[in-house]
Order: sequence, then C-alpha cells, then structure tokens
Amino acid sequence: MPTSRIFQGSITLAMSSVAGMACADPITITDQAGRTVTLDKPAERVVTIPMPMASTIIAIDGGTSRLVGMNPLSKTAILEGVLGKIFPEAKDVPSEVTAPNFIPNIEELAATNPDLVIQWADYGADLVDPITNAGLNVVLISYGTEEKTKLYHQMVADAIGKPERAAEINDWRDTVAAEMQEKTKDLTADQRPKVLYLGRAMENLTASGTKGNYNAWYIDLAGGVNASADVEGNGTTISPEQIAAWDPDVILLNSFEPQLGVNRIYDDPILSLTKAAQEKKVYKMPLGGYRWDPPSQESPLTWMWLANLLHPEIFSYDLREEMKKAYKAIYDYDLTDEDIDGILWTEMQGDATNYAQFKAK
Repeated sequence: MPTSRIFQGSITLAMSSVAGMACADPITITDQAGRTVTLDKPAERVVTIPMPMASTIIAIDGGTSRLVGMNPLSKTAILEGVLGKIFPEAKDVPSEVTAPNFIPNIEELAATNPDLVIQWADYGADLVDPITNAGLNVVLISYGTEEKTKLYHQMVADAIGKPERAAEINDWRDTVAAEMQEKTKDLTADQRPKVLYLGRAMENLTASGTKGNYNAWYIDLAGGVNASADVEGNGTTISPEQIAAWDPDVILLNSFEPQLGVNRIYDDPILSLTKAAQEKKVYKMPLGGYRWDPPSQESPLTWMWLANLLHPEIFSYDLREEMKKAYKAIYDYDLTDEDIDGILWTEMQGDATNYAQFKAK
C-alpha cells in the first residue's frame, strides 16, 4: 500500500537533534487561541497538560528527554499501553503538574522549570492565566477537527525545533485520508453502517453529536455514519433505551476506561438486543502509543482499523504491517506480534465479526 511511503527514510530525522537549524533565531508561534508566543530557542523542557500531547511530544522528539511534566491521565495511557514499554523512563516524568481536569498546579509546574507549557485553548482563562501569571511560556491548542490536529502538531514541532517531524506525520495523515475518501465517496446512505461511539460506558453511557466530534469525523471517513448525530453537545449522558432506539450496526467502546470490555454490551439486557450486539460488531478502541479514540500521532492507524471493520469489501489494509511501519517511523521501535495483539485487544475481541483479519498469520 502507498500509505507508509512518506515514512521511508524518516528514522534518522526522527531521532536526530537537527543541530544545524536551531539556535540563532528566536521562534515565534501563533497558537490556536491567536496568541503570539516567542521562544529564544527551541524548547528543551516541555510540560503538556492536555492528555494527548505527552505522547505527541515523545513521537515528534523521538524520546522523553524534553518532557518534564504531563497530565496524570497521560501517564496512565503510557503505562497501560505499549509506549511505556518503548520508553520506560516515561514513568518517571512528573504528573503532579496538573489535576486530571487540566487545572494547573502552579507550584509543581514551576518546579519543573519548563521552557514551554502546552495547555488547552478552549476551556477558559482560569486554566491559562495562572500559568502566564507565573511568568511561564504557554501555547494553547484546540481540539476537535483533523485540521486543528495537524496545526498543533506543526506548532509544537516548531517549538522544539523539529518542524520536519510534524510535516512527515501530517503528510501521512493527508495521504491516508485522501485514499479513504476516494474509496468511500460513492457510498450511498444505506451502504453506510450506523456506528455508535461510547465515550464512557462503565457507570454512565455517553455519546456525542457530530459537531466538533473527532470520532464522528473518522466514522464518516471510514464509510459509516454517526448513530448519535442528533445528540446535543459532546459527552452527553444517554440511556440504554436511547441506544436501543438508534439500534446501531456497530458499537465502539472507548479505551479510556481500563476495565471496560465488550461484555459490557453483551451482558446488558437491553444493549445485547441491538443489531451491533446480535451481529457481534462490538469493538473496543485500540490503545497504542496513545488511545486511538481521539486524534494522535497514530490516527491513520485508527482510520484503517475502522475502515477494514466497516467495509472489508472496499478496504484491505494489512493493518499489522502498517502498524509495524508506522511504529518504526514514529518511535524507532520494532513492534512484536505480541505488542500488536495487545494494542488491538485481539484476545478480548474473541470471535467478533471481521476481527480475525487482525490476528497474526
């Protein structure tokens, strides 16, 4: 497949220090809140408060040396997933710099002596002002679309002096997205399965509408339609009866809840009656270098995974091979078959429909 060509020859760039580009001129960044931030030199000490950004910094930089603080839920993802195996030193990066709700702990944050703090742009001044008032450089990122994702990848890559790394990752995203759009553009409405992504499913069931919902975007990209499109807002609590009324063809379970498994649906007296459950099309989102639900440096693998499940008659990505190529390029790591089985939850998925395609040959 052509999807991994952009990574050929990129390992040296991923792991090098790009010594020739760096230190003379200041770096000026316009962040996703429209603020201008100027750094005297590439940031060498970075704190990431939004959850996906810790693994993104590791991917762009090729290691953990610049990462001096992260959200505690970022660390949970690293330790639960394969990234903790690839970069075991990540477990020692402080995570007391913020509460899980993104409120900065200024004393702990300042103690890391960061050159740059990355924070959300969309959750109000209370999350930002304490950082700037402490005299720290902060850039703000915005979540929700593929375009925003590519912009903040490039922004943080510029900030650490490795702009070519974001360009490589973003080019890969564009290549895969264009391939998939070409293959699904002629699907009629009745050829697109209804897909329900449950952002939470243990104590409460939550779903999201389509506006600003990244999951809905890649469901469409892969040839499906968001079953919860009529929901107002994101992360809205819903009832089993509402899900039964939607009767989705496919149910995707989040990877944020470690104890959540497919039996949550199959053992439920109402949810087990949905078409998705009856046809064994309930799938837990993979957990790789980061959770595959939200946008990350690995997102094209999410799209391939879902496309193969929704439309095996159209898509035939060799996902295991694509994963091996991507992990070598992004992390300079050779994935094992055992690693891949863990990322894709192949044991948990059991005899789920179409899932045998992901097992080792």
